[in-house]
Amino acid sequence: MPSLGELIAPRRLGRDFRWLLASSWTSNLGDGIALSAAPLLIASMTSSPVLVASGAMMQFLPWLLFGLLAGSVADHHDRRRLVMLANGLRAVIVGALVVFLVTGHASVWIVLATAFLYGTAEVFADSAGSTLLPMMVRPADLGIGNARMQAGYLVANQLAGPPLGAFLFAVGSFWPFLLQILCVTLAVVLISRISHTPIPEKDAGATGAATVNADGTPVKPHPIREGLRWLRHNAPVRTLVLIILVFNVTWAAPWSVLVLYATEHLHMGAIGYGALTTASALGGMVAVFSFGWLEKHVSFSTLMRVCLSLEVLMHLSFALTTNGVVALVIMFGFGLYAFVWGTISTTVRQRLVPISLQGRIASVNMVGVFGGLVIGQLLGGLIAQTWGLTAPWWFAFAGSFVTLLLVWRPIRNIAAAKPVLDADEADDVADKDEPGAGGRPLID
Repeated sequence: MPSLGELIAPRRLGRDFRWLLASSWTSNLGDGIALSAAPLLIASMTSSPVLVASGAMMQFLPWLLFGLLAGSVADHHDRRRLVMLANGLRAVIVGALVVFLVTGHASVWIVLATAFLYGTAEVFADSAGSTLLPMMVRPADLGIGNARMQAGYLVANQLAGPPLGAFLFAVGSFWPFLLQILCVTLAVVLISRISHTPIPEKDAGATGAATVNADGTPVKPHPIREGLRWLRHNAPVRTLVLIILVFNVTWAAPWSVLVLYATEHLHMGAIGYGALTTASALGGMVAVFSFGWLEKHVSFSTLMRVCLSLEVLMHLSFALTTNGVVALVIMFGFGLYAFVWGTISTTVRQRLVPISLQGRIASVNMVGVFGGLVIGQLLGGLIAQTWGLTAPWWFAFAGSFVTLLLVWRPIRNIAAAKPVLDADEADDVADKDEPGAGGRPLID
């Protein structure tokens, strides 16, 4: 019988994968603590739905401002060191917030400014971090690798973190953020144990012929434009990014005021609000143990369609219910299908994108994710303030339903697409796929 460590992080994925997984889980615990503590902190300072929604919006806004730049930086510098530096800055920023809270000088505007600065550092940490897994494992192992990373997100960020953050906030407003600092700092130490990551030497995967100057010398393409050009010419990845953008708009609208929906509409209190996130994590844990079987027996296109259909039904159910227990059941189902969708969409994208473009394409995807979140959260706050706390759920239901009808057929093309690899990368993958070969190394 395999050991627990082998079940969580199979040996074939390598030692560096285990360090990456440990760092990710630890960082996610800190973020999970803040996931419930930060909205509770803002809600304790203001009852305005717009300001409450602005808390998350200010953290996600940096993706619109710096996302493409962060992806380009990740593709041209040591990705491991970038993650370490960015996470170190996140710890410092949260430390400043703790000082304001302890001294009694914190205000809602200071909290919003902290959220923006923290989000800016997170942009560079996530852009570089998202490129590490494809450098460590074979394409065939990306599904299981992403599933384990997502499992850590569920356990630490969604299951353990939020109730702990809500409990610590009830003890004192600064305690959850102190623990968050410790978690992020430990994550830096863990990821420092990963082998040195090489800087990609070429912008592979470019489309079209290279341009030249009048004297015949090649013109080096702008790195951000090169990534956008590749995305424009790759229909499956482009369509996937658009789907994620629109569905995040509809998802974020009601989620932006979820703390008010839970405490005022469902009358669940602060602990009940944290329990909603916990319920979704429990659903995700069921998906963790089911994903291996699903990946082998159900096509990705079918799974993607089922997940998006359940998203539509989830919005409708929340719009109709007034019962906290029913809401917990809905959130359990949400966690189950959201885990499957997140794992599949990430795996498909990573398989289709060349290694040297992973940072830039991932950053474009994340700009779509957080761009959708910013737009949705702004709309959610305005809709809730004008028509009530259930109105954003009706907006989400209508928008996601129409979008699902439009993307139903293109989903098949996304799941069936073949990867476009660099020439050197294709040779490397062929070598690694031979019997007995290990994962893709971090060191050339």
